Amino acid sequence: MKKIFEGLGIAVAVVMAIVAFIGLIWLAQGNDFFLTKVFAPKYEDVRRETFEHSKAFNQGMIQELQNMQFQYVKAEEAHKDALASIILHRVADYDESKLPKDLQTFVQQLRRERAESK
Repeated sequence: MKKIFEGLGIAVAVVMAIVAFIGLIWLAQGNDFFLTKVFAPKYEDVRRETFEHSKAFNQGMIQELQNMQFQYVKAEEAHKDALASIILHRVADYDESKLPKDLQTFVQQLRRERAESK
């Protein structure tokens, strides 16, 4: 009878050790989840800001706006209003001081025309 209780005690101890081990793993994973939840948005903000200051982003934005300007100049009058909306929307969050002077003038002209038409 004594051996039965000893065997049962060992089995209970093993089960308790397994449960404790699983609990520690769960705690570590949960902690990782909560740390990610807190720090991931900040990390992504830094990545986004770094990207927006990169040479590739700025050159791409200038090329895209120059292409849109070319399309605007070629467009029929009926399409110019839609293109102006797209161009102004695209440049809305961009630092215009990074644009070449001709593009700055073009964007300001679109804004003036938009303000006069309202």
